[in-house]
Amino acid sequence: MSSYVPSHAGVCVSDFDRAVRFYCDGLGFELAERFDLDSTQLPGLERGLEVDGPVQVVSQMIVNGPMKIELLFYPGRAPVGVPSTSRGLLGLTHLSFYVDDVDRAAVRLVEHGGTLIERTRADVGIPIVFLTDPDGTRVELMGQAPEA
Repeated sequence: MSSYVPSHAGVCVSDFDRAVRFYCDGLGFELAERFDLDSTQLPGLERGLEVDGPVQVVSQMIVNGPMKIELLFYPGRAPVGVPSTSRGLLGLTHLSFYVDDVDRAAVRLVEHGGTLIERTRADVGIPIVFLTDPDGTRVELMGQAPEA
């Protein structure tokens, strides 16, 4: 039987610096490995990325504790599509983080380019609120995890 070891989640972004500001300055991620890739030097890259070639991509890994995210930025090429707008839609719907104070953390993320999603503030045993990153990827903030 094969074992599966988690690696990372990928988020496509339209503005690299804006995404780094949100995820690193706002959410506390740190820059890790970076790969500047070009299909003229790596034949087949476009197939692996599922985009038409030729293509250039910046693959920037960011880490926060055990969570690793790959920011994918395509210089000179606008990304297409829209992120999930509800936890009721198929596929990846959001990234989630424990914080000490959801309201204070939400204000901080708005200051770093996020957008508060109105009417998502609730208390379901712990307080939660949803925002989006600068490109619309949903981010959930949850009150600090109960002690285990």
